[in-house]
Amino acid sequence: MRKLLAILQIFVLMAAMALPTAFAAEAPIMLAGLEAASSSSSTEAQHDWDTNLFFQTMQEKTGIAFSFTEYVSREAWTEAKTEMLAGEVAMPDMFFKAELTPQETLAFYEAGKLIDLRPYLAAYAPHVWALLEANTEWMEAVSLPDGAIVALPSINELTPNNTLWINKTWLDRLKMAVPTTAEELTEVLRQFRDRDMNQNGSRNDEIPLSFVSMWDLRFLAHAFGINADDYYLTEQNGKISEVLTTEENRAFLTWLHELYTEGLLDSQGFMAMRLVEAATSSSSSSNSNATAKYGVFFGATPQDVVGVNLASEYIALDPLVYDGQQVYRDFTGDLYRGTFAISSTCAEPEKLLQWVDYLYTDEGFLAAQVGREGEDYDWNDDGTWAYARTAEEVVAMQGTNTIWTTSMPSYASADIQMKMDDDATHALAAELARVRQWEKRAMPLLYLTQEQMNRVTELQSGISTYAETRMAWFVAGDVELNDETWADFCAQVKALGIDEMVSIWQNAYDNAWHLDK
Repeated sequence: MRKLLAILQIFVLMAAMALPTAFAAEAPIMLAGLEAASSSSSTEAQHDWDTNLFFQTMQEKTGIAFSFTEYVSREAWTEAKTEMLAGEVAMPDMFFKAELTPQETLAFYEAGKLIDLRPYLAAYAPHVWALLEANTEWMEAVSLPDGAIVALPSINELTPNNTLWINKTWLDRLKMAVPTTAEELTEVLRQFRDRDMNQNGSRNDEIPLSFVSMWDLRFLAHAFGINADDYYLTEQNGKISEVLTTEENRAFLTWLHELYTEGLLDSQGFMAMRLVEAATSSSSSSNSNATAKYGVFFGATPQDVVGVNLASEYIALDPLVYDGQQVYRDFTGDLYRGTFAISSTCAEPEKLLQWVDYLYTDEGFLAAQVGREGEDYDWNDDGTWAYARTAEEVVAMQGTNTIWTTSMPSYASADIQMKMDDDATHALAAELARVRQWEKRAMPLLYLTQEQMNRVTELQSGISTYAETRMAWFVAGDVELNDETWADFCAQVKALGIDEMVSIWQNAYDNAWHLDK
């Protein structure tokens, strides 16, 4: 049961703090937001806000009742936000699980429809304010160019990333150390290729390094000094630059080609949308007799790829050393912007900030994520907590008792997540906590205007299509990587507007709010 619970609820909690004294509102507060359906093919919301135990519990504690306008599809919610911005639909008092894009946040604020929360935070949302003050990156990420804080974030210090996982069981059989450089990883992959690592009598069913498209492989680029975002951009000391046309990228592609030529990369890696291990019967989470076939792979968690029964064989691979430095690309980051905002029509924003501040505490986050203490979970004497329900009951109550998603205002610290009373969860959290010490966001979270974002999207479409296709050809040997073909690649990337892309983001950085301004 514990393994199943670990899959259901891996990430939770923070340090216990008490809810402020009740602050009842005189009339129901109008709340609007997104409660997406449980799947793309479903129209049923994950949670019914009118009957959800979380909101009932919050009303008991605070005296605040809500009048809900709940959208169950992103399309409908996006359309509603557009109509609100245009004045065609009345604004609610607050946005909850708002999924406000940076462009929407900026537009609503400039139109005078959302208020600046910064003047209120220290007094009415002290937990939020303390988190932002303690982390410069978070503070700057939620601050508009003029310094206004319009939308509060979701913060999770152990958000699963596209981590590189390596089979420690295989390394131990080989009596090999965990690789620390590109050269050492290459040799490990050769051994994974040549030895019957899963001991099933066949040397042909092991895949040394599995990946799905060039997007995966770029998470290995740190081995050559590259740390870039999905726009192939990086920021160093306030200067934005692109990495596609650098000599470091050429060296990285050359190394990948060598791996591919030697049969160390998955031969099906460039087949888009290929389902990896979890979709195969050989290592299904329900098959206790499954044997591993992947030496190294990319994934948020190992069980996502190899199933729960094999996950314990894998550890997170520390970032490979380049020029004495280690860095992991921070793909998702700790912070998800745009989850909560207050309308300029709200009569008492202070009360709503007190309400939402509770969700940045341990008790409030548990109420949103797990349910009620003594009914849904219990605290242990050693400071850990455990579900008070069976796995089946946890699944059944998710829609009625809880409300938690990554798009709601909340905070989950690394420390408290590791206190969940579950061995599998603790092991995973420990691995993620260890490797995340090296994570560095390639680009700060900035705010673009809608016009700028439209142009960036247009440029990125052409650049990505060409660059990722051509780089895959280089790796697979479909096009030889030499001086002539590399010069042609760089020229085409330039022609597609990479320098304009850099300029747009540099402008956004220069105009952003920074603490040292």
